[in-house]
Amino acid sequence: MKNFALFGVAGYIAPRHLRAIKDTGNKLLAAYDKFDSVGIMDSFFPDCAFFTELELLDRHCSKLRKTDHPIDVVSVCTPNYLHDAHIRYGLRLGADVICEKPLVLNPWNIDVLEDMERETGHNAYTILQLRLHDSIRALKKRIDEGPKDKIYDVDLTYITSRGNWYYTSWKGDERKSGGIATNIGVHFYDMLSWIFGDVRRNVVHVMTHDRVAGYLELEKARVRYFLSINADTLPENAVEGEKRTFRSIRIEGEEFEFSQGFTELHTESYRKILAGEGFRISEARNCINIVHDIRHAKPIGLKGDYHPLAKLPLAPHPFGW
Repeated sequence: MKNFALFGVAGYIAPRHLRAIKDTGNKLLAAYDKFDSVGIMDSFFPDCAFFTELELLDRHCSKLRKTDHPIDVVSVCTPNYLHDAHIRYGLRLGADVICEKPLVLNPWNIDVLEDMERETGHNAYTILQLRLHDSIRALKKRIDEGPKDKIYDVDLTYITSRGNWYYTSWKGDERKSGGIATNIGVHFYDMLSWIFGDVRRNVVHVMTHDRVAGYLELEKARVRYFLSINADTLPENAVEGEKRTFRSIRIEGEEFEFSQGFTELHTESYRKILAGEGFRISEARNCINIVHDIRHAKPIGLKGDYHPLAKLPLAPHPFGW
């Protein structure tokens, strides 16, 4: 059994990590979040020590180092811009680290973290859960075993509706979230580059506060993508039944079905990591490079090969920014 600490326990993704820690037979000894709406902990680890100040968490974890139950693993579920600092903290604490996606916002942060791994003798891992999805693994096998010189045409569409709260939160601040491509798309870019190879060309057609559309040329694929948090961009069949999320990947004009099987992927990620088979932070380099380049690109408009939804009318910022 491993002893865990969790940073960001009040966040959206934290319950998946809480369940993964519990379902893999481990124990959460300490948790931290600046917000105290953490009643979810009662369903998993009601005896866990909880802190709203990082200094007090640090004192607690430092004391545990001198006992028979020190912190073995730190799980990081904090806002994206804090991942780098909290991974560093976990490594300095003498623990391994499991970090939610995106690992970091900038590719050079990975280099420094790898140096810290060597200095501390501990490892940091990232959650790349789509690589563990049965359908996606089968697709990679099909592409790997297919014609070596074939270039596939791929359309990625991901629309996950968000209300106006999004723009007030850290997620609406590009400096903290990395923008739309990083915040909601980094795991899709990882999946595509894992299956179809390294990036040869990265073009952005449209990039605003609520969407990004562009073109990725990979070794084995030409990818048109459209990502959005605006419900007005949802297709009609996604609005019926009050669904507010639409996820689609079309390969060579055919829909690739992978809508099921997501619920246990974090737990499976933890099992792999604890068995020494997790994704090391170097595995995230390709997708972090992709979203970094998208974030700093100058959109070229509707030129070249662009996603059909890129033509949708742009929306004003809800707060007039």
